[in-house]
Amino acid sequence: MTTMSTDRTFIADFTPNERFEGVFTICNAQLGTTRNGKPYLRCLLRDRTGELPARMWSIPDEVFRSLPVNGFVEAHGETQPYQGELQLILHRIAPIEPTDEQLRDLLPTSERAPEEMFAELVAILDTIEHPAIKALCRTYLDDEMLMSQFRVAPAAMMLHHAYLGGLLEHTLNLCNVASAVLPFYPRINRDIVLMGLFLHDLGKTRELAYDQGFGYTDRGELIGHIVEGAIMLHDKAQTLMREQGVRLPQHALTVLQHIIISHHTRPEFGAAKIPATPEAIFVGMLDDLDAKTFIALNAARPERANDFDMGGNFTEKNWALGAKLFRPDPLG
Repeated sequence: MTTMSTDRTFIADFTPNERFEGVFTICNAQLGTTRNGKPYLRCLLRDRTGELPARMWSIPDEVFRSLPVNGFVEAHGETQPYQGELQLILHRIAPIEPTDEQLRDLLPTSERAPEEMFAELVAILDTIEHPAIKALCRTYLDDEMLMSQFRVAPAAMMLHHAYLGGLLEHTLNLCNVASAVLPFYPRINRDIVLMGLFLHDLGKTRELAYDQGFGYTDRGELIGHIVEGAIMLHDKAQTLMREQGVRLPQHALTVLQHIIISHHTRPEFGAAKIPATPEAIFVGMLDDLDAKTFIALNAARPERANDFDMGGNFTEKNWALGAKLFRPDPLG
């Protein structure tokens, strides 16, 4: 197949029953089986403006085996309304290595400027009062390479804040929500919560690759962001002691590491431990709140307003949330 130019219609502007062609990011490519027992491709196609479910019926085995599970493809097909949603019916698809120009069309980016978000986050972290925790925080902030990665990295490959700058945006959201809620729980240690929120996903800077699309690094596959974050924290505490002579309080390092390894809340969700301190429980619930609310809003009430109405009050089943989502604003 020939490479398409970047003069394209973006997914956000797709309307029903029109033909499309272009280069896309493909996510979660799977082989399904129709009721008649024939194989078909199901996946998500993305560009920087959004994503849509895609299907290719009766896909030849050699075509499916040529596709990346997550990567880049050139696709031709048509849009089709289905159960109140827009989906893509593919006629042709093939893997592709996108040019730098095409990558700019494919990789989504936070709508907020990273430097603006980072300055807002630093202002919140500057309110940490305990001198040792404040010094530990500064050790991270002074790591220019790490903070440069932190400002660019996505928060996930697919589910939530899966765009450049998403990790910073997610972390800032959590710190803002925590700042609003913490006054209602004065016995929770505010400094530990804020520091825990800052650190909980920092390992994703090493888990995820995001320079040529989104994927996992070797360390991401073998170690993962949870263990990576706990290792990073140990190293930073050692640096703080060696270079500044600052020793953390007796339980602080362990409690912060516990927040990192437990923030997914349950082993089946990737947690190494179930949250076992008030601060870890608080962080885990806020993380879940921000991630799931983001997923639900994007699925049921996306920001872009379609100029067509396909009907249907429910989305397709959202596997991350385990339910179909009711679309209408009940007071709208």
